[in-house]
Amino acid sequence: MHNDNRPCVLLAAGGTGGHLFPAYALAEELGRRDYLVDLATDMRGDRYGTGFPARKVHQIPSATLASKSPVGIARTVWTLCRGVGTAVRLLGEIRPSVVIGFGGYPTFPPLLAAKLRGITTALHEQNAVLGRANRMLAARVDAVATSFERVKFLDGTLTEKARFTGNPVRDVVIKCATRPYWIPDATETVQLLVFGGSQGARFFSDTLPPALELLPRDLKTRLKVVQQAREEDLERVREAYNISGIRAEVAPFFANLPEIMANSQLVVARAGASTIAELTVLGRPSILVPLPHALDNDQLQNASQLAESGGAWCIEQGELSPERLARDLQRLMSTPSLLLEAAKAARAQGRPDAVARLADLVGELAG
Repeated sequence: MHNDNRPCVLLAAGGTGGHLFPAYALAEELGRRDYLVDLATDMRGDRYGTGFPARKVHQIPSATLASKSPVGIARTVWTLCRGVGTAVRLLGEIRPSVVIGFGGYPTFPPLLAAKLRGITTALHEQNAVLGRANRMLAARVDAVATSFERVKFLDGTLTEKARFTGNPVRDVVIKCATRPYWIPDATETVQLLVFGGSQGARFFSDTLPPALELLPRDLKTRLKVVQQAREEDLERVREAYNISGIRAEVAPFFANLPEIMANSQLVVARAGASTIAELTVLGRPSILVPLPHALDNDQLQNASQLAESGGAWCIEQGELSPERLARDLQRLMSTPSLLLEAAKAARAQGRPDAVARLADLVGELAG
């Protein structure tokens, strides 16, 4: 039990960037509004070195249904039951006014425990598709906040609980968004940023260097590439750019990614929810290559909605040969007005106020 008489909010988020970043943004805003914030997450903890802005981070046992075998299912159910037991005890100690889940299986135990204890609950869905864990929980919570106006599988009676807030971005993104988009003149450097989501993208390491090698010499000399690559791919990617005579900074992780995005003329990336939210708040044009074989094709839905608005170009991985990418990049770099139009369209889709809207919803639920 906390002696502090400020209201407490428990955020529950899985250990991936897509779930943690919006939770982080909400924690920053709730802190400004004088709430106590705790975070419940699974054992992956804080892999992003974010220093999550919570009073305390609680690790709660959780599991994803990875195997369909009876033993695998039994193990998952047992772990989730342990998690619910842990979460019920935790809620008794911290007495939150409301529990907000950000998706992924680690949100299961805290939200089910909150239901058992009669505590108000809400979900936040980052994608244009209601995720599997959120789909199972949606009927049991008091509200569902959405990042997109249209969300697949959020239908029937669930629409009555839906509240469109947008996907919250961290303060650092809002700060970088003050930098206007600009097109360098014909002699200046064009910065291309390439990153593949939290897991890093082998596909981009295989495809980008040979694609850029095909560009005309005058474009290659103007280009600066900033690319995220896995440790095991670093050397070969650096070497490939070196041979092509292209300036490149290749690293496994960039702590200041929003700043690099703001300084880039074009971004090539996966289409995770946080990536889309940050690109639109920053107003930066992108070529989006959705993660293939995703369970619900959530990234394809995310990318398609942004592409429909004119703010991005969506190319499925199976269709993206180095030759095609080289043609597209040459066309965009040679016709800067296309990039400028896409930057404007992306910014028009941005929701810099998403975190305030979500915090308002939390305030209503906390009463």
